Amino acid sequence: MATKESIREMLAPGRRLEAGRACEVVELIAERPRRLEELVECLWDDDPGVASRAADALERLSRESAARFQGWKDELLGLMAETTEKKVRWNLALAVPRLALTIPECRRAAATLHKFLDDPSSIVKTAALHGLADLTRQNPDSLPEVVDLLRVAGRSGTPAMRARSRILLKRLENPARKVQHRTRLHIFD
Repeated sequence: MATKESIREMLAPGRRLEAGRACEVVELIAERPRRLEELVECLWDDDPGVASRAADALERLSRESAARFQGWKDELLGLMAETTEKKVRWNLALAVPRLALTIPECRRAAATLHKFLDDPSSIVKTAALHGLADLTRQNPDSLPEVVDLLRVAGRSGTPAMRARSRILLKRLENPARKVQHRTRLHIFD
């Protein structure tokens, strides 16, 4: 895929919450990883549609290799705490826990994700639950609190939260999984 368009130009068209050309951006960056910085810069764009589609592309890329965003870890943690744009919130809620985080960074991310549980958007709340569950891989001490949270959300959350909580609880409560204190857990492998 050869294009002379900037990443921002590719992400500009479309309504605020539409994916637009985010998938094309993902393909482009897969072929040209040096353009990744352009994508990350778009997360702070003044146009909420551009920022939202950039977050969508980042989340999609992080599924395969979150390590490519490791150099922007501090900035992404900061943006996650500051943004009010719901699509940016839900995509960062899924992508940031995939980064290699220290325990203090896990706690920082978890604090933000807990705030997201008060967001008016059901999608943001559901992504926050998923992010909190993902963080338990790097911070096993948070597992009991997250399991309790998922149990409550599984009973009293929105329909999306209840469904996601059931799925996440099955993974977290799998009796075959061996929990070792302060080790990396591979819950979702």
